Amino acid sequence: MEFDAVLIAPRRAESIARGWWPDRTINDLLDDYAASRPEKIALTAVQAEQGVARQFTSRELASLADRVAVGLARLGVGRGDVVACQLPNGWQFVVTYLACSRIGAVMNPLMHIFRQRELSFMLHHSEARVLLIPDRFRGFDYPGMVEGLRAAVPALEHVIVVGGAGPDSFEARLSDPAWEREPDARAILTRSRPGPDDVTQLMYTSGTTGEPKGVMHTANTCLSNIAAYAERLRLGPDDVVLMGSPMAHQTGFMYGLMMPFYLQASAVTLDIWNAATAARLMREHGVTFSMASTPFLTDIAREVAQSGNPVPTLRTFLCAGAPIPGPLVEQASRTLGAKIISAWGMTENGAVTLTLPEDADERACTTDGRPLPGVEIKVTDASGTVLPAGQEGCLWLRSASNFGGYLKRPQLNATDADGWFDTGDMARIDADGYLRITGRSKDVIIRGGENIPVVEIEALLYRHPAVESAAIVAYPDERLGERACAVVTLKRGQQLELAALVGFLKGLGVAVQYIPERLEIRDALPTTPSGKVQKFRLRQMLADASPAAGG
Repeated sequence: MEFDAVLIAPRRAESIARGWWPDRTINDLLDDYAASRPEKIALTAVQAEQGVARQFTSRELASLADRVAVGLARLGVGRGDVVACQLPNGWQFVVTYLACSRIGAVMNPLMHIFRQRELSFMLHHSEARVLLIPDRFRGFDYPGMVEGLRAAVPALEHVIVVGGAGPDSFEARLSDPAWEREPDARAILTRSRPGPDDVTQLMYTSGTTGEPKGVMHTANTCLSNIAAYAERLRLGPDDVVLMGSPMAHQTGFMYGLMMPFYLQASAVTLDIWNAATAARLMREHGVTFSMASTPFLTDIAREVAQSGNPVPTLRTFLCAGAPIPGPLVEQASRTLGAKIISAWGMTENGAVTLTLPEDADERACTTDGRPLPGVEIKVTDASGTVLPAGQEGCLWLRSASNFGGYLKRPQLNATDADGWFDTGDMARIDADGYLRITGRSKDVIIRGGENIPVVEIEALLYRHPAVESAAIVAYPDERLGERACAVVTLKRGQQLELAALVGFLKGLGVAVQYIPERLEIRDALPTTPSGKVQKFRLRQMLADASPAAGG
């Protein structure tokens, strides 16, 4: 695969000169960790369904990374090849990324909720040669699903199954044979190591213009962000990070997988979120830091309050993905005894703004924080004129952690000649430099931190035989922040109920989290004179209406 990460080279000289890019890779971090703290527990991976936890020292992880790297090479994987990974949080996910980095392969994390539609596009677009999947996770048959899409992804040569048996299992193919002891192992592990400006991660955004976009990141873009993030939060080697957010999201990948190696800290990963389990892990492992979307904070604060069992070591809980209600900040701070940090970021950049540990709690519920070192932000009107403090407009950012571009879609990179990236969001910046996201010009609904690709789902609604026209808009939800409502008009003589609509979308292979949870049927949709649906009027309609049928 040839990666067109065209946004990297133009800013290299300045990023190095200003100390933003460390010019190191995850290989360097892993090797340093294994050399300086070889017996430290670097990873505790908890599998909730099986009730199993495995621990690894930094030295064991380095050895296992070498082993799996040689195993991947035996499958024909080399520098620049894409290894797709649709695994829940677990040691196999972590080791696969470390192994890919050993041989210059590129990791493509895929959310475990993706089904045939999403996977067929992403695997074909990325030209993935290897796909790692669980045998079963939360009762779903992943090998059965993948078998049904193999014909649509001709570049896919190997499917490796975690938790399965036989010749295509993760153990048989990668982790059991002592590949690192083979005569040519050292050559394999040294000849193709990537540089800090090589693409190391390919992560797809939920589509807002009809299809997902493949975000390309390098070690320099990722680590520049992690360094600034850790500095802002005063994290170090004595910290223990709990990550319950999926590592197939940038949150889990950068701050649950990569950051502990940067800090030489310990990570605890959880594959299925459960507040009681998370609280227990916090107590057992002395967790000091966690990051997740707002519903996770709601859950853990409620669990600690109801159980009466404190989490005394937890110092910081960072929330991103949706605004944090003021009462939740107050309750969580009191119940957990931790500082609640508000943040905003994107797959394309990682975290962009964070509140400060010394900020008043009010900042966490009224702002999304201040830019990290190496990040600039501005708000402009439609003509590009920078607006004064407090005025709402289009949000632009310029960051050391800005991505390398969208794979095979450079025309969509939305970055001008001066390096400013158009986020597609509306925002305001106050007089103290704190950001507040006020809306999204990109048509995305964020449900519990998960972006719903509105345009894609709307297109599928039009395929329903009863639907004449359709729009999907958000309605507020106390726990998840937002849920999706389908507002439709029907063809003459047709009827439609929510259950039938859900079944129709499931039949098309749509992930459950993307399916609207409310249905409103109207005689007509409000439109502009040019025919564009006025979604702000639909949102107001939902706010004014009583709960809809099936809602």
